[in-house]
Amino acid sequence: MVLEIAHLTVRPGQNTAFEQAFAQAQKIIAAMAGYVSHELGHCIERPQDYVLLVRWLTLADHEVGFRQSPQYQEWKQLLHHFYDPFPTVVHFTPVALPPG
Repeated sequence: MVLEIAHLTVRPGQNTAFEQAFAQAQKIIAAMAGYVSHELGHCIERPQDYVLLVRWLTLADHEVGFRQSPQYQEWKQLLHHFYDPFPTVVHFTPVALPPG
């Protein structure tokens, strides 16, 4: 399992429009091969900031399967114009810890 974390900063005054567009865009990722789940969080201290958490089965499911798909072009059209600066995206894998 891979956790994609994207820090999103939305242009001032665009929060409502962004959230409406994301409501449409989330259907795109949810239909992709390797998609597991997602969550969009809104920052309390910095109202223009959001965090997108997406769980994928593999890194390739995100980086190749999604980002190189025709559906990604639709995702970009819906969302990318809201961001300033462009989002930072990183990926994490779980750490196996011994029982506490």
